[in-house]
Amino acid sequence: MLSHSIIPDSCKGNMIHLRSIDLKTRSLPKGFPFDLPLVRSFEELIFDSPVTFFVGENGSGKSTILEAMACGIGSPTIGGKSVDQDPTLESGRELSRNIRYVWNKRTHKGFFLRAEDFFNFTRRMVKTREELEELSAAFDGELSGYGLQLAKGAAESQRAAIVDRYGENLDANSHGESFLKLFRQRFVPGGLYLLDEPEAPLSPLRLLSLISLLKMMVDEKAAQFIIATHSPILMSFPDAAIFSFDKVPIEQIPYEDVEHVSLTKDFLNNPESFLRHL
Repeated sequence: MLSHSIIPDSCKGNMIHLRSIDLKTRSLPKGFPFDLPLVRSFEELIFDSPVTFFVGENGSGKSTILEAMACGIGSPTIGGKSVDQDPTLESGRELSRNIRYVWNKRTHKGFFLRAEDFFNFTRRMVKTREELEELSAAFDGELSGYGLQLAKGAAESQRAAIVDRYGENLDANSHGESFLKLFRQRFVPGGLYLLDEPEAPLSPLRLLSLISLLKMMVDEKAAQFIIATHSPILMSFPDAAIFSFDKVPIEQIPYEDVEHVSLTKDFLNNPESFLRHL
């Protein structure tokens, strides 16, 4: 059974639902992911900003912690299987059993999204819409009268709901357009959103649109976001907390000290100095 503590009302914030995470015990099992130095040396992470970024190189463990959080919280998923059933989250489920969560206010709104799961979601929505169209057409040859009216009405209302929420041509949109449309439709007040590399399908301009969307939700004191990212553009969000997973234990650092940021700046200022060594 997971430990979910609630802090006193006097400490509650307007936007920060999840206050902190820590290990419940230092006597951890052996094997992956418990043998990771990041996990063995894990210290409490305190979320004091409505937007928190996990940054670090591939393999640094940021996705491992985010996935464990999603499993422990029981976050709904978009596109993939549930956190309880997804075989790729088995290590996350194991780690989640050893994490303690401290809440300002427990919320069941929000979701967990990995960029790769979004493409499954798009395909599923397109397939569902096509199946509903085929079902509605099949009713014409099988039913008549009031029964036909009811059956076609049910199928067409479900199809219309998909179109109304995600658009008539979700499959025709660019990945970036569809991604942003999904966020606009699914971000709701009071949610906790765990996003793993949401920048993957987004151009720099679309990333600015995502920042604008996050800012709108934060300004309305409506949501909390914890985001694993490589994007210097995204992690520039004003007053965001940035945790670096490149050091053990994890530490909070300013934007200017993020290696991805300094490397990108150096490259853009003098790309020739990097390219001549390739």
